[in-house]
Amino acid sequence: MKNIKITLSLLILITLTSCDDFLSEVPDNRTQIDTPEKISELLVTAYPDRTYAVIAETMSDNVFDSEMAASNIDNAQSFNWEMQTQFGVDTEGDFWNSCYRAIAAANQALVAIDELGNPSSLNPQKGEALFARAYSHFMLVSFWSQRYNPATAATDLGIPYVTKPETALLAQYKRNSVKEVFDFIEQDITEGMKYVTSNYKEPKYHFNVQAAKAFASRFYLVKGDWDKVLEYSKDLGSEPTNLRDYDAFNAAPSAEKEIVYSRVENPTNLLVAYPNSIAGRGYVNRFYLSANRADEILGSDTYLFGKPWLIYTSQFYENNVLMPKFYEYFKYTNVTAGIGEPYTGTVLLSNDEFFLNRIEAHVMKNQLSEARAELQYFLGTRIEDYDPSTDILTEEYIVDTYPAVANEFTPFYALTPLQTSYIKAIAEARRRDFIQEGMRWFDIKRFDLVVTHNTVQFGQVVRNNVLTKGDKRRALQIPQRASDNGIEKNPR
Repeated sequence: MKNIKITLSLLILITLTSCDDFLSEVPDNRTQIDTPEKISELLVTAYPDRTYAVIAETMSDNVFDSEMAASNIDNAQSFNWEMQTQFGVDTEGDFWNSCYRAIAAANQALVAIDELGNPSSLNPQKGEALFARAYSHFMLVSFWSQRYNPATAATDLGIPYVTKPETALLAQYKRNSVKEVFDFIEQDITEGMKYVTSNYKEPKYHFNVQAAKAFASRFYLVKGDWDKVLEYSKDLGSEPTNLRDYDAFNAAPSAEKEIVYSRVENPTNLLVAYPNSIAGRGYVNRFYLSANRADEILGSDTYLFGKPWLIYTSQFYENNVLMPKFYEYFKYTNVTAGIGEPYTGTVLLSNDEFFLNRIEAHVMKNQLSEARAELQYFLGTRIEDYDPSTDILTEEYIVDTYPAVANEFTPFYALTPLQTSYIKAIAEARRRDFIQEGMRWFDIKRFDLVVTHNTVQFGQVVRNNVLTKGDKRRALQIPQRASDNGIEKNPR
């Protein structure tokens, strides 16, 4: 009940301070953000109110053609790495716009703080605004640009990095380079870390200190700055007690699992949002996680120790399955007509991801004994019937299970064969832990993994679509409305 009350209050606040409404007014007619209270209210809208989970998941190697008769255009286009032509909930264009709306709110908050004399009493709001701005830009560049590579970042097309409030209804923007975008993000992280706080009534709905550090670890993992990842994750230690408790999660009644997964009281959840989304209904899509693919990824004999992952599918629709992660709250605008908006509980940052980032950084620093011990601990919280006396993670076992394969994992930095085996094991753990949350797509881009999507008819493959290494489709095409407004398109 507490989560529902919080969600309702957030939705009401978002309605009252809608960034769309704010930006639809000419500057002189806008509501004046001239008090600390108004700045705090504005910052509620500084987070994307849409989600990328369905988009990213459908492009990954987690999905399969279920051959369901019904399918939507967005689902098929994402499966084939084509530009989405529709605009609505859980679409590329909608997520693009929601990120820039969030950025506009963060920028206006920063300007308001400056106009009030930049007092130290507003440092928490300043820190939150900087991290919120960095986060949305990071998500945009992660989807609409090619992966970060320092050798090409100065010339690779990034996205517009916006640091000032809108002054025109249809402002014209040019794309910064990927290097410029990453430099701006790093500046915002560095500055924001000075001010960010956890002193909120409900810190999990804000960029609190741990959420800020977890996001920083994600950013520096992509950038390849392993020392920074280890620096920000040092408080986790080698055996963190705040990882997801899957035994308790699985013991929850089936109808409550989705609520439990994203609830703010869960120690592993660091940043939680309720975006406008129907991610919890994704199993009605033709291209989704099939029962067979779920068994292949999560079942026994598919990972280290040959034991299933400790999360179970919760709903079936024909041949598709849903993981119990997305609680949908439906806000009725007209009860009689059954009209309203769906809002879905979403974990944006967690200690689970944070810890895996740390383990990967150990590998890249050749601290392999530390990496192995921490991965062993992580798996002990994830593997069904885990037995520490027999389920022992040795280096030989990792190499035998995940041998290095030439030209398979190819990040921009060099990997030794031994590092490759460790990185593959970590990537597979991340794939399982965040299945249906879209995280797999970021590893596919980061490691330039080849993905094959087969379209099937009557059990036979009728189309074989391969996302090759360096494929330009790894960067989503700029949404039509943005390109019509002058944003340069990605090459195809």
